[in-house]
Amino acid sequence: MRRTNVYRPVRRRKRKLTKILCVCLVFAAAAVIFRMMFELKHFNVTGGSRYSGEEVRQILVTKPTDRVSLFFWLRMRLFGAGEIPFVEKVEVELSGRNGVEVTVHDKLVTGCVEQMGSYLYFDREGMVVESAKERLPDVPLVTGLKFSKIVLRERMVTAKEGIFDVILDLVRLIEKQGLAVSQIAFDSDDAVTLYVDGNVVFLGKKQHYDEALAVLKSLIAASGDRKFKFDLTAYENGNNRVTAQDIETGGESDAGEENEPLPEPTGPPE
Repeated sequence: MRRTNVYRPVRRRKRKLTKILCVCLVFAAAAVIFRMMFELKHFNVTGGSRYSGEEVRQILVTKPTDRVSLFFWLRMRLFGAGEIPFVEKVEVELSGRNGVEVTVHDKLVTGCVEQMGSYLYFDREGMVVESAKERLPDVPLVTGLKFSKIVLRERMVTAKEGIFDVILDLVRLIEKQGLAVSQIAFDSDDAVTLYVDGNVVFLGKKQHYDEALAVLKSLIAASGDRKFKFDLTAYENGNNRVTAQDIETGGESDAGEENEPLPEPTGPPE
């Protein structure tokens, strides 16, 4: 009678398992070597003003595979960085095997309005580009106006026709003069008051604000640490009268532009 070797199938399974294990070990070793070769060590961030380099890294590097520079670069190229508040887009390029160069492009934000506990930020065209609970300190807040339409990624529409063009013109001039304006306030007659680095500036209602804002920059620069209530409502059409009031002492005076770099103040009319 012929004898059958019952151990042959077991031996075959063992050899097969050994081969599989060897293949797995080879792939594991290759993966370890690959990760060591392409480990993300250098994360350089340029551009952008809203987030620090470390904050950008924490926002973008969120997956285990992101610790491999090549995988991180591929994910950014294929899927992008996603929605990041106040960021228009993020560009990522490889910098050697172990580094990436990240370029952050901020959304162009020129002002904001407050609606129902949130701040809606708009750009130079009046387009609402962002909604957030936080108030950015370097973006002027517009107050005193009613809006008939405020929708994200659409142009803002005010209840009074043409008034938003005045806002955009003011913002453009503020940026041009480099003024640290925290608030642009309108009263019921659309007269404008600016709050600038602790100073209060009454501009009134004008067709053009170029001359008033140009002289305001020199007035604030000359005032040093003193804070004033400036009245520039009559500053136009060749009338260079400037009045102001020292906020701390309440002292009053007035002068024309030709007399002193900083006209001595008198308070605005009651």
